[in-house]
Amino acid sequence: MSWHLFAVFFASTFLISATPGPNMLLAFQYGMNYGVKRTLWTLAGLSLGLFILLLSTLLGLDVISRQSPWLLTIIKAVGAAYLVYLGISSWRDAGDGSLMSDAKELSAEVEADYGAFEGQAITPQPRSLSSAAVKTSPSNLTLFRTGVWVSLSNPKAILFFAAFFPKFINFSVPLWPQYILLTIGLFMSETIWQIVYTLGGKKLASWLDVGNRLAWLNRGCGIIFIIIAAALFAEVINSFML
Repeated sequence: MSWHLFAVFFASTFLISATPGPNMLLAFQYGMNYGVKRTLWTLAGLSLGLFILLLSTLLGLDVISRQSPWLLTIIKAVGAAYLVYLGISSWRDAGDGSLMSDAKELSAEVEADYGAFEGQAITPQPRSLSSAAVKTSPSNLTLFRTGVWVSLSNPKAILFFAAFFPKFINFSVPLWPQYILLTIGLFMSETIWQIVYTLGGKKLASWLDVGNRLAWLNRGCGIIFIIIAAALFAEVINSFML
């Protein structure tokens, strides 16, 4: 993999990671509720869950590239279509909600779901990707497990990785050095933004909620998805013409 291609990959993932998805909302909520030091346990859990999903995806792509190259072409085509869908969805939904309103909705949802457990020796667990914050003060192990659970409860991540990564992988040369480089780039992006959301969640939310900043962040991600999809479609068409 050339450093130019890695730079494009890192820039793309860095912008995509900035969007307030489940992992970032979890870091945002826990940073406000439990403080930065304790939320580091959750960030470790998020990273472990993300690594498991990423490793599963890369192992699958590795097996497919060696045993069924034709299937890899189909995956690229389907992945490109999925990225187009994500791009259009990101653009159309860009104006919905805000970080602060989402955080309030999360707190209200969790309070409604687990209010009956107050005062009991029962640790609430998130019932969905967005159910991040709880009113009790959990142990460090619980914070870690919740981070892992939220990451692993997002099976769409595997589909996204399978759609996104093939554009940046040269399957005609050794794969694992490329996998390691891409993994490092992805984790750098995710970790930087998780820390930002944990440390400055309120300030970041206030800044993004001004005007159309959050909307344009989502639209920027939508444009990236569509550009990468177009490049994947070009690769698929070129493979049939050879």
